[in-house]
Amino acid sequence: MIEALYIGANGMGAQQTQIDAIANNLSNMNTPGFKKSRVNFQEVIAQGLDQTQQISNVPVNTHHGVSVAGIEMDFSPGTLKSTNDPFDLSIQGTGFIPVQLPDGTTAYSRGGSLKLDSNRVLTTQAGYPLQPMIQLPEDVEALRILADGRIEAAFKDNRPSVELGRLELVNFNRSGALKALGGGIYQANEKSGEAISGQPGTLGLGTLSQGALENANIDMISEMVSLMLAQRAYEMGSKLVQASDELMGMTNNLRR
Repeated sequence: MIEALYIGANGMGAQQTQIDAIANNLSNMNTPGFKKSRVNFQEVIAQGLDQTQQISNVPVNTHHGVSVAGIEMDFSPGTLKSTNDPFDLSIQGTGFIPVQLPDGTTAYSRGGSLKLDSNRVLTTQAGYPLQPMIQLPEDVEALRILADGRIEAAFKDNRPSVELGRLELVNFNRSGALKALGGGIYQANEKSGEAISGQPGTLGLGTLSQGALENANIDMISEMVSLMLAQRAYEMGSKLVQASDELMGMTNNLRR
């Protein structure tokens, strides 16, 4: 009865995490570039003694329900929405754009609305410069970001266009393990592995698309179905805790 109580409690805690993740996904349906999170579950096994083996004192595995193994990001691509804004940038396919954090370390973005800082350096909306750093001259009339990563500037006096730099994309062996920093920025860690860089359109990497934003990769119907299943699993865990409590109460009230 004690084990059933803990199994039910573990299940409720795991399903609460699932419900929280789904709620966060649904609330960001209209956030450009948002990537949904996915909760991974695992069976809980504890070392114990089975009644038939207590004499020999041989440890066996006993089941203690379910727990959360981790939460991973789902980087499946979202659909692209045309904005015709030259400072909107998205990735068609796989990959991330390196950006520089204030502490000098590198993080990664799926694109979004860019802007110029006080030094006319191309940055994310949060102010993180793209890597390599792209600085626009004062007399630039138009900015062109090509699918292969080349960034060109056109001038007002009909001078030939100038290539300001070239963006590379990176990918990871396990991109779902990247740490989300907020604002569509992600950081590598031991689980994600080292960044593997390459030119857009090569090595399985996607291409760049100027004047478009990536929609969130949220399927509302799928998320609602998952939410209902999580609610039912939570309810069953609650009933299991209640039943265990009632059985313990009956045992405590037994009289000789």
